[in-house]
Amino acid sequence: MPSGTLKTFQFLGLTFDWTTIISTSMAFVLVLAIVIFLSRKLSIRPGKRQNFLEWTIDFTNRIVKDQIPTAEGSTYRLYIFTLFLFIFVSNQMGLFLQFGSDSAQIKSPTAVPLVTMTMALITLMVARFAGVGKFGYKGYFRNTYLAPIPVLLPINILEQFTNFLTLGLRIYGNIFAGEILLTLISGFALPSDKLSSPLSFILAIPLELAWQAFSILIGSIQAFVFATLTSVYISQMVTKE
Repeated sequence: MPSGTLKTFQFLGLTFDWTTIISTSMAFVLVLAIVIFLSRKLSIRPGKRQNFLEWTIDFTNRIVKDQIPTAEGSTYRLYIFTLFLFIFVSNQMGLFLQFGSDSAQIKSPTAVPLVTMTMALITLMVARFAGVGKFGYKGYFRNTYLAPIPVLLPINILEQFTNFLTLGLRIYGNIFAGEILLTLISGFALPSDKLSSPLSFILAIPLELAWQAFSILIGSIQAFVFATLTSVYISQMVTKE
């Protein structure tokens, strides 16, 4: 892990962090490269790459179908697919690409709360757009905040706020904690570490590999959970109580 204070810069009165910008941009480029690589030379008789891409699309389409069985579900298939792939790649980046300098660092974008909270906000805005598009502003308000009875208005408002917090903080907490533990494990094997020794180096290698494998599983599950909850929130907005 790089050390030092993260550098930021000002633009139009706003503060931007180089770590977030570079890490998120790298995740975007990786997702784009993966999709382009898998979708090259599409044919009626698909090869291994096309089969994997189609399996991933079918997987996310099933998530949407299970949660949004109505006709509106097809509208959000591409969004869920893109969201799932971006989160999956972002979750795994910190396991293999933690490097940088004092001015910029590379790690999982989802280990930054600003990124995960932004994705949660986008998801909830998409869900509200779906609700307003189907029922109109008045119908959306009645269906979301006054159902099943108007007296539940304060609880329904609180529920929407907690949905935003849990959706963003759940994935951040899991990925951030995983990267911290990987850093601690690898630190025991570094010669500069006061606790390092030949024995600790030997023990750290299998422990590091085991935790990386477990972190890959956790990152995959979190991508699935985020995509599923996104579909659930959209379904709540387009389904009349």
